[in-house]
Amino acid sequence: MKIFDTKNIREADKITISNQGITSVQLMERASFEVFLWLKKHFADKETTFHIFCGQGNNGGDGLVVARLLKEDNYPVVVDIVQGAGKPTPEFDVALALIKQTGLECNTEEDYEFEKGKLIYIDAIFGIGINRELSADVKEVIDRINQHNGQVISIDAPSGLFMDKPTEVAVESDVVLTFHFPKLAFYLPGNNDFVNKIEILDIGLDKEFVSGLSSYYHLVNTKYACRHYRPVKPHAHKGTQGHALIVGGSHGKIGAVCLAAKAALKSGCGLVTAYLPECGYNIIQTSLPEAMALTDGDRHITKISFDLQPKAIGIGPGLGQHPETQQAFYELLKASTIPLVIDADALNILSYNKEWLSLLPQHSVLTPHPKELERLVGKWQDDFDRLEKIKQFSKTYNVIIVAKDSHTMVCNGSEIYINSTGNAALATGGTGDTLTGIITGLLAQGYPSADAAIFGVYLHGLTADIAVSETGHQAFTASDVINYTGKAYLKIEKEKAKF
Repeated sequence: MKIFDTKNIREADKITISNQGITSVQLMERASFEVFLWLKKHFADKETTFHIFCGQGNNGGDGLVVARLLKEDNYPVVVDIVQGAGKPTPEFDVALALIKQTGLECNTEEDYEFEKGKLIYIDAIFGIGINRELSADVKEVIDRINQHNGQVISIDAPSGLFMDKPTEVAVESDVVLTFHFPKLAFYLPGNNDFVNKIEILDIGLDKEFVSGLSSYYHLVNTKYACRHYRPVKPHAHKGTQGHALIVGGSHGKIGAVCLAAKAALKSGCGLVTAYLPECGYNIIQTSLPEAMALTDGDRHITKISFDLQPKAIGIGPGLGQHPETQQAFYELLKASTIPLVIDADALNILSYNKEWLSLLPQHSVLTPHPKELERLVGKWQDDFDRLEKIKQFSKTYNVIIVAKDSHTMVCNGSEIYINSTGNAALATGGTGDTLTGIITGLLAQGYPSADAAIFGVYLHGLTADIAVSETGHQAFTASDVINYTGKAYLKIEKEKAKF
């Protein structure tokens, strides 16, 4: 799913109004009706009070239409029009006139009352068009919303959230009901406090115009992931499913290479060989009998030499940073002719020896967490600067960057793919090792590097989404990524059949 900037979204609105022969007010009614339907579905109890805060622009108009629809459906509704939140637009004025016909009074005093009890706050103060700093009065209203315990639902965007620059103050939304397109700002780490759950509502914008728009940003949803999925062919055997080599492990960190190797197998790879120090031999052979093992060194790897011809190599989990290990990695970089998947200590070794970056095989996949990324690309000023640094690094070295975070982003040159799966259950040691194994396994099966990264990240996150209802967030471990990979594949296959 493409992610567009504010300019393109406004243009899509205009084209839709023109091509469908409707007015801007009718488009507002259509969008607001979708919000109303979502609210009615999720809050069927007619004793639920909706406290709606409206600005005086078009987003406030959306809020007024929603308030009118809720009132007509016999929900208790309180409406506050926030002073200083924009100048009344024609669409807002129409919505205000219509709501007055229902007999619902709108509070326009600055001392906004906050209801108690079964309460849902609806935030319709500002939409995606905000481009100036908030006034002190508006900040005070937003602060009061954030301090109350009721569930907060924002229409189109959390009020105060900038689409193209860092945000300091905004409504902290439990759910954002956004129109037709995902917005880049929703997925940036610096905005995590403002955006929890995102629901994208189809409001019937002109399909031909939207499909013709280009974008460098994409949300990897179910449909997008299914397009990248390659089912196993009926006559496949272990020789056709690829051979992955997982290099890693050191004394005390053998578990990391075990996790990566098992995840590679679970991804569908036909053969997996683990390359690790001698101290890990019995561990890998006992814990993972399906994998083969090659060893070097006693407590750490001293050289990387093999007669195999793997289709993909993953390196880094538990590797350590011993000088002999660093030299072994350097020799592998010089000799390798196939893309590598590079993680953990291998990334740190690269960050200490940046002259080695030019040796990276084209289309290698690097999977840094935030601190590893910073060591590679340098410090960034904000999330937007971070994206530019990632894109520049990817283009300079012709590699794929998997920037791990709450919304992991895969960068392939100028293109950014934002993952939509995963949750806080993945915030536990070893899940990065399983991701390395999954991506390496997919590469070995013949997925192109970018596809292996995009689909691998989606599959990895999906395991946690499926598992969390059974394990909870706290009890989920990296091994559960492996244990639930099969269920994740089954769900993808079921969804793919729909498209």
